[in-house]
Amino acid sequence: MPVLTVAIAVAVGIVLMLRKARFHYERLPKIPYVAGAQLPDVAVIIPARNEEAGIASCVASFPPEIVTVADDHSEDRTAEIARELEVRVIEAPALADGKMGKPNACMAGAQASAGEWLLFVDADTHYARVFLPSLLNYAVDEELEMVSVFLNRETGTLAGKILLPYAFALYFAGVNSSRANGRPPSEWPGGGRCLLITRKAYDAIGGHAAVEGAVLDDVALAKRAAAKGVRSRVARAEHMGFARMDGSFGAILNESERKAFRLMKENPFGGVQTALTSILLAAWLPLLALLLYARYTRQAILFALVPILILFPWYRSATVLLAPVAIYLYPIVALRAVMMGLAGARTMWKGREV
Repeated sequence: MPVLTVAIAVAVGIVLMLRKARFHYERLPKIPYVAGAQLPDVAVIIPARNEEAGIASCVASFPPEIVTVADDHSEDRTAEIARELEVRVIEAPALADGKMGKPNACMAGAQASAGEWLLFVDADTHYARVFLPSLLNYAVDEELEMVSVFLNRETGTLAGKILLPYAFALYFAGVNSSRANGRPPSEWPGGGRCLLITRKAYDAIGGHAAVEGAVLDDVALAKRAAAKGVRSRVARAEHMGFARMDGSFGAILNESERKAFRLMKENPFGGVQTALTSILLAAWLPLLALLLYARYTRQAILFALVPILILFPWYRSATVLLAPVAIYLYPIVALRAVMMGLAGARTMWKGREV
């Protein structure tokens, strides 16, 4: 088969998969701003383990009287900093062997808090003050009992700027927003960093105690919620909520490997679509070289621009020119995740095996 035909097929595949990814991301409903709304009875629960760098900005996002920090045996100043901010700090129960820490911390926080609504947020996130009333107003107006929210990915390192937008694009290549927000949902994308739920619904699905050993606790909760008929929705609030995702190349790749491993276990079909997108993009540079070798110069120039142009909505900056670095690192991540899954391996979180 002529190299030009193969290159055209790969280019079409890249465009279709990444346009699909962007379509399904943008189709998630965006939480609208609501200023001055009266808050219903709500408790904010922040599970935290070794988060001294970010816990202050997370806590400061909410009125202190409604915040509970569930410290998961941190080995740094996380709990001390939270107490200095005059919010309630509790210690999560000790872990049994092989169980994840975050569900235990969330469960302890929920038990220690009073509120008609519960908002679980990761300690490495922070929000505009308008976020909480806007989210609650949206949930009440839409008659929802549970809302999972995707946030803006915030990074200050070169590694993060190169790798994270690409990872997010690949992730949404395996997401179908129609199924995620169907009635009932038949797909459960795992945002994992921000979850609003009514106390009644939380108790009905058994809370985090029911998903204590789950690979992805938010996905497991969403599945239980669907089975119980809880009215839920996946939304986005990148204009009001931010997740810090900094780190070295190695740290970000390890985190991506962990997420890819979990995606393959929880959503194999989505994992296959993500892997296919990664393979198509990985074929880009060899095909570009073959086009140049075969003297298809004009076609090669157009082909060279395909991943840059189609990935730009995820990068929104000149860093997209460095996207090839991510393109050729992520097949290694995916391969290691598949091998870990086949071997029945476990991954690490905050120094613990999960």
